[in-house]
Amino acid sequence: MDDTHSGSCLCGTVRFKTRGVLRGVVYCHCSQCRKQSGHFYAATNVPNADITIAGAESITWYEASSFARRGFCKTCGSLLFWKPQDDEYVSILAGLFDKPTGLQGQCHIFVGDKGDYYTIDDGLPQFEKSTPSSRSPDE
Repeated sequence: MDDTHSGSCLCGTVRFKTRGVLRGVVYCHCSQCRKQSGHFYAATNVPNADITIAGAESITWYEASSFARRGFCKTCGSLLFWKPQDDEYVSILAGLFDKPTGLQGQCHIFVGDKGDYYTIDDGLPQFEKSTPSSRSPDE
């Protein structure tokens, strides 16, 4: 995958550029992601040092829990970021990136909390909560 990517919110007020390899897309089915987006999150992530954001003053951060906060564009409402309080990375919603992204699905998390109106049948690994290598709000 190319080492630089760019993207934006729907209205273009918030734009970003990332450096480095992007993690595969993780699909989060937790109730917070579902309630915020109306379905589930599809996100990659980068270390904080590897993202540059233009229009950051137009990001509203909502602290959904003591574990993480969620950033969205205060102009158009686009969901942008998920940022854990005590880690040095930011998750970026995959649909924000300009094409080509080169992104591929990696896994599904919090499938124990998924909506009852859909099935997951893409063959990717599924985890009841978070992945074994990640901290989760329960810890």
